[in-house]
Amino acid sequence: MNDMTSPPSLDALRQMLLVAPFHRWLGLDIVDRSADELILEMPWREEIVSNPKIGSAHGGILSALIDLTGLYTINALGGSARATVDLRVDFHRPATSGPLRAIGRVIKIGQQLSVAETRIEDSGARLLASGRGAYVGG
Repeated sequence: MNDMTSPPSLDALRQMLLVAPFHRWLGLDIVDRSADELILEMPWREEIVSNPKIGSAHGGILSALIDLTGLYTINALGGSARATVDLRVDFHRPATSGPLRAIGRVIKIGQQLSVAETRIEDSGARLLASGRGAYVGG
């Protein structure tokens, strides 16, 4: 049995992304999709800064970006992801400017559970955070 469906178009993915008010508030945009990656970008917003002394983004925002990128990567590459069942995030350096680029890659597409990993980079391609999520389909 095939666990994958036909991948949606980039326009369809962008429409899916804009359904949720939180995604619109983040300003998420799908930049590119290849056979094995999905790239999202998020513009810098002053509202995401949690440490004004160094101007760094709140880790929850980076975690949300990792979570959303993983979910949409699975959907973009032919899987079906509806909700997060597990998420792990590692913070490598403070995010202090934008835009933030999230690069998602599928690890496994399954009938009930799929897994993706995401890297968040700054405009200089420095690794800021990375993570892996498991998503239930259906």
